[in-house]
Amino acid sequence: KELACTVLRCLPAVLLGTLLNILDGVSYGMIIFPASGVFAGLGGMGVSMFFVSTVVAQLVYCLGGSSFVGANGSMMIEVVPFFHILASTIARDIGDSYPKEIIATTIAAFALSSVLTGLSFFLLGYLRLGVLIGFFPRHILVGCIGGVGVFLILTGLTVSTRLPSDALDPPTLETLRYFIFNSHALAQWIPPLVLAVFLRFITMRWKHQLVFPVYFMIVPVVFYVVVAAARLDLGALRRDGWLFDMAEGTGGGEDKWYGFYSYLADLGLIRFTPLWTTLPIQFALHVLFFNILHPPLNVPALSVSLDVDIDTNKELLGHGYSNLLAGFLGTVPNYLVYVNTLLFYRVGGGTRIASLLLAVATFILLVIGTGPIAYIPVMVVSALILVLGIDLVKEALWDTRHRVSRMEYITIVSIMVTMTAWDFVIGVLFGIVVSCFFFVVQNSQRRSIRACYTGESAISTVRRPVAHRAYIREVSKQTRVLRFLFFGTIAHVEETLRNIVEDATWQRNPVRFVVVDLSLVVGVDMSAAEAFVRVQRLLDTKGVVLVFCGVTADSLCGKALSSVGILQEPSVEVFETLNDAMEWTENAYLRAWFRSQKSWTTPITLPGRRDTSLSFDDALTGSPRQMQLRDVGERTIAEFLDKDSENSSEPYNTLLNAFSSYRDVDQNTFKQIAPYFERFTFPDGFVLWENNDTPDGLYIIESGILRASYKFAEHSPIIEESMVSGTLAGELSALSGMPRNARVVVEQQAVLWKLSLENMRRLEAEHPHLAQIFVQLVLKAAKVDTDILLAALATR
Repeated sequence: KELACTVLRCLPAVLLGTLLNILDGVSYGMIIFPASGVFAGLGGMGVSMFFVSTVVAQLVYCLGGSSFVGANGSMMIEVVPFFHILASTIARDIGDSYPKEIIATTIAAFALSSVLTGLSFFLLGYLRLGVLIGFFPRHILVGCIGGVGVFLILTGLTVSTRLPSDALDPPTLETLRYFIFNSHALAQWIPPLVLAVFLRFITMRWKHQLVFPVYFMIVPVVFYVVVAAARLDLGALRRDGWLFDMAEGTGGGEDKWYGFYSYLADLGLIRFTPLWTTLPIQFALHVLFFNILHPPLNVPALSVSLDVDIDTNKELLGHGYSNLLAGFLGTVPNYLVYVNTLLFYRVGGGTRIASLLLAVATFILLVIGTGPIAYIPVMVVSALILVLGIDLVKEALWDTRHRVSRMEYITIVSIMVTMTAWDFVIGVLFGIVVSCFFFVVQNSQRRSIRACYTGESAISTVRRPVAHRAYIREVSKQTRVLRFLFFGTIAHVEETLRNIVEDATWQRNPVRFVVVDLSLVVGVDMSAAEAFVRVQRLLDTKGVVLVFCGVTADSLCGKALSSVGILQEPSVEVFETLNDAMEWTENAYLRAWFRSQKSWTTPITLPGRRDTSLSFDDALTGSPRQMQLRDVGERTIAEFLDKDSENSSEPYNTLLNAFSSYRDVDQNTFKQIAPYFERFTFPDGFVLWENNDTPDGLYIIESGILRASYKFAEHSPIIEESMVSGTLAGELSALSGMPRNARVVVEQQAVLWKLSLENMRRLEAEHPHLAQIFVQLVLKAAKVDTDILLAALATR
């Protein structure tokens, strides 16, 4: 009982699916073979092959080959133009004197295309490579679809006027005159064109799924009403081209639906040499192009429309089975039809039973045969072909006008024009060549350099004394940072690097370091790597150090650069991150100034996991770069050291280093605060605290280096921040009482002055005014440190 109810609920969908198969079969099956030469009169055989392929696809899908339980399979109609190429090639190679051999070899070529298509689908699905199809340029496919649309429009015109299929291949002035000035031809092609255009106007207003099939059920009814009212003779209408000829419609009066098997049964009729000559077309075009690209595009779209979760690779396997079976049965390729399946679902066909019933109904149509085609008005078939042709041209030209770039649109139009004027093979190849050309042009015009700025805009995350930061911020103008996205054209990159050391630019802004950030670059080709070699030699003559970051020795970029020997040059440095590179350059600037000050004996410990062997002129005299280092150092670090030398007691000296730049505070203030601090010495590797630990106080660094590691989210990389003498650690969490937000480790043996939470409370109770001043100083220092960290993160 439940099964009977399910069958009854499926009947509307089955009837609709059957009607759609009839419409597709009589319109596209009729034109599988060319309508001229030895292929004239094979329209019915084409319809039979269409239905055999459709039944095979429907059975495979409904028996588990597809995750869409109501999937509708059908012949792949987009390959019809390529079938005509195959048929014409075979006929030319064999010769018109052997009609049976031509037909047999052509049918075998169609079957071979199904086998190759099935193998391609199966391998893609088995190897789970369906996602690779998404990398094929979409606009090339759109251009080819538009070319197929033009072909279908021209085919619709030739079918309506009963001209040979190649009469408009390509259109000539003579044939155009015939279509425009011959009154009989006008009467034949204008009605189906009007029907096709009128249908599109109707569907713009009413978008119900049944409009299309009902429309084409009404047209033949109206046709026969007019014929009956005018008492016209069917034989005369058939002779004048308004109805299909009985012999033409059935492919020969003696043929049945299985008539095409008579050609395959006799292997002696098949000429294998001409068959092998079609393989390049099979592989290059309809097998590896339309056939392979359509399902990976249609299946996900149908999945979204029906809200069904599917596996594209499983669908490819199903398509592989259905096409292999179709090829072994001697028929044409097939695929899952998006529109038919969507309509089938929406009228209640979303079950395996409905899909199986549709296969049975289609098989019944196949067995009945193609005799009824003789009673179908030619204008109905022509209008069906024109509707699809207009839709495909509209999809290629109108729907994409605001969705693609100008160059992509030119590619689409050029493919359509080439396909129409010359050949489908030439059109596809021309489209690929044009796309490659435009790809090169577009990428050569894009700026592969994401950003170019001086080092003062990319200060590292190291916490340094204010005087050191002031010095670094000024002298880092001698550092140029270039951040890359890709290498669209190395010429622009090379020109930018050369301009840095150009005489006019060099006099205004001399450069010490050029930092090249490749962290977003996937790979570097040989031309780019060799260009870097040329640029490095130029930079080296100017005493400029080339610093690469964002690469490792085993990365693709690192291997490419190593292959040309640039990473082994003495004036080239490599770092894993931009922060490491900037930290190294800043340390180099600081070391240069301290080494030049022979009178200063104050030790300085600099962070960085790699020391620099770079040596500037110890005197810092002569060149503009060295003079700038000396002048800036005297205005910043020297003044700071002069103040520092006035008092050598601790922790007074450390407090002065940390806070003197933020506010003029008399010495007594720091002296009164100093007793609340406790001195601690920690060895290398000692963990001061872990992330989310409860704070126990804040620290001021007298000597040594701490390194903080921040992990803001699971997917984000670890951000590291070094802290040197004269800076604070743990101040915000101590003042707020919130958990620690980083892991802090002693990188080099450190002497720290700790203000514990207990001592902080005691300071607030005993000297509230001093506590307020101290908190303000800490917050000012914390703000500066936080701003530096945020700025560093923003430039990454």
